[in-house]
Amino acid sequence: MDDETAPQKGTVTQRAIERIKAMIGEGRLEPGQRLPTERDLAAQLGISRSSMREAIRALTVLGVLEARHGSGIYVTQLEAGDLLETFGVVADLSRGPRLVELLEIRRILESTATALAAARITGDQLAEVEKHLAAMNATDDPEEILAHDLAFHRVIATAAGNETMAAILEGLSSRTFRARVWRGYQEEGAFARTRREHAAIHRALAAHDPEAARAAAAAHVGEVEMWLRAQLGP
Repeated sequence: MDDETAPQKGTVTQRAIERIKAMIGEGRLEPGQRLPTERDLAAQLGISRSSMREAIRALTVLGVLEARHGSGIYVTQLEAGDLLETFGVVADLSRGPRLVELLEIRRILESTATALAAARITGDQLAEVEKHLAAMNATDDPEEILAHDLAFHRVIATAAGNETMAAILEGLSSRTFRARVWRGYQEEGAFARTRREHAAIHRALAAHDPEAARAAAAAHVGEVEMWLRAQLGP
């Protein structure tokens, strides 16, 4: 492929991607439905088979389509968690000021999710939160604290009752990124502070107080945000 045809090829492939997405968005292809064959779909949309193949490959990577061996290409169930996995990649690979931007987003969403959870959390979910809080308080092992920290916030995001927001938060709360923060916290002896912050979040949830929960979660993520800004310098 030469330089002159490459941009054109990309444009045709992008058009194929948009056409397939439109078919899904309009309900002509439903979640779980098998796509027509590559040849038939290319003919139907008036696009070359090579461009259609690239479009299908790209949509498979994005979690919109899935290849089933010996069966064909299917539309996935289009679950938010599958479609938003790329947030985790962004969090894992970002550095410097971009990490601060991600924390700003997480602070906004985490505080909203925690406020919603305070109003909606069930007894079983609250017990899960308590279990992970107790486990964090019972160890000084950074890996164990990290695992229970992730689980603590995951239960809260689930309790908020918004699957899409939970999926975004899952991506923004990547284990790799949090591990970097925990290492820094360990060096500064800040475990006691973060335990207090988690306890404040738990108290607000137990009291079913959305505004207290919102403030506690915002303060918790805000501490991490300020710590990271300090690491980056002026």
